[in-house]
Amino acid sequence: MSENQMLTTNEVDAIALDLIKLHLPIVEVDELEFLDLLKNSLSLNISEKKRVIDAVPTLSQFQFDELTKVFVEERVKFRELAAEHPEDIKKLLKKQQEEWITLWEIYKNEQAKKAIEWQDEQKIDDIKKSLGL
Repeated sequence: MSENQMLTTNEVDAIALDLIKLHLPIVEVDELEFLDLLKNSLSLNISEKKRVIDAVPTLSQFQFDELTKVFVEERVKFRELAAEHPEDIKKLLKKQQEEWITLWEIYKNEQAKKAIEWQDEQKIDDIKKSLGL
């Protein structure tokens, strides 16, 4: 993995971790462990991972616990499969890494879109003020 891609991976991790930290205050989550499990899930695609991250603020303790349990079980199963099908697992790992970078691009695009929308709203407010509305 190149240094540039590693930097990008770290940026995705940082964005995802910030979003995972938005969980409800009454919910206890090891955010770094949850991030690692989600990021390295080989069964979830990019849109499913994004849905999990986006749902974090509304997830209950039970939902976090169950997701963590499923991710841990998945990891064990894929390790077992790696012994029998190492090339297939390598392909899945490569795909997962590429999708994680794509997830970063999706969040960056969303942030840029929100910034533009905010600027547009500010311009509308300025025009309303100048017209006395």
